[in-house]
Amino acid sequence: MELDTTVQIELYKSMLRVRLLEEKVVELYPDQEMKCPVHLCIGQEAIAAGVCAHLKSDDYLFSNHRGHGHYLAKGGDMRALVAEFYGRTTGCSRGKGGSMHIIDTDVGLLGTSAIVGGGIPMGVGAALAATLRGEDQVSVVFFGDGAFDEGVFYESYNFATLKKLPVIFICENNFYATNSPQRARHAGSRIADAALVFGSTGICVDGNDVEAVHNAAGTAVEHARAGKGPMLVEALTYRWKGHVGPGTDFEAGCRSEAELREWIDRCPIKSFRTKLIENGILNTETNNRIAEAITDEIEEAFQFAMDSPLPEPSDLLTDLFS
Repeated sequence: MELDTTVQIELYKSMLRVRLLEEKVVELYPDQEMKCPVHLCIGQEAIAAGVCAHLKSDDYLFSNHRGHGHYLAKGGDMRALVAEFYGRTTGCSRGKGGSMHIIDTDVGLLGTSAIVGGGIPMGVGAALAATLRGEDQVSVVFFGDGAFDEGVFYESYNFATLKKLPVIFICENNFYATNSPQRARHAGSRIADAALVFGSTGICVDGNDVEAVHNAAGTAVEHARAGKGPMLVEALTYRWKGHVGPGTDFEAGCRSEAELREWIDRCPIKSFRTKLIENGILNTETNNRIAEAITDEIEEAFQFAMDSPLPEPSDLLTDLFS
């Protein structure tokens, strides 16, 4: 389905915003001012943009350790995200969570978990709560192919299907769990087919094609809002950076440089930008203006973070449950 030109431009902006922000993290991380580890989603931006374009601010979102793109695409505050990287009190988790533990209830992000598969049952629980309250919110859970190995995925999907809960399972299949390739872990290669076991529907799409992701997610969200239960969307993609940090895995001997270069040639942003230009939707002047506006936002966000205060020792005793 061909998308409206306004939607196409917004998808492009969403992807580019995530890419340029994380490239800035790569640039500044060696300064050692960001004390938390960072798991970057460079190369995977089309999935966050395509899915979150369908979500309302009060729809629930559950992410994982590689969640910067999900947060930004859902409408998250870039300043609060960067401040969280720097452990500042103005961060979205008040400087206590770091890159892997992002929370912002204003945009429906109820938390990210560094536990592999940890967000899956929470997303199902939020969908159950919405159903019991008679509300039309949907819950979206992002997870990787490594989390697909966890038993909690099957338990959660079974329960969601049984109760026809409005939850969408988005598997960002980048073919590696840390550095363990999918082919060494899975007897079958198509994760989307797992939905069939539960009498549900799975869709496998090119995760580097933002329009394909957008269309698949739209089908899944519409299905969930109509009370028809969950769907599983498997988006095939590739992360350019290492499992953690600004480096690359081939430098550590974990995969080949040729494999990385092949996927860089399939860059989701570059390919979509080329299509928009060829179709007369985008030109060089407009593209430069979009990039400059995002760059200005990024510069302001990093300055805001550096100007924000660090937590006081007494803050260790706040925001705790007893």
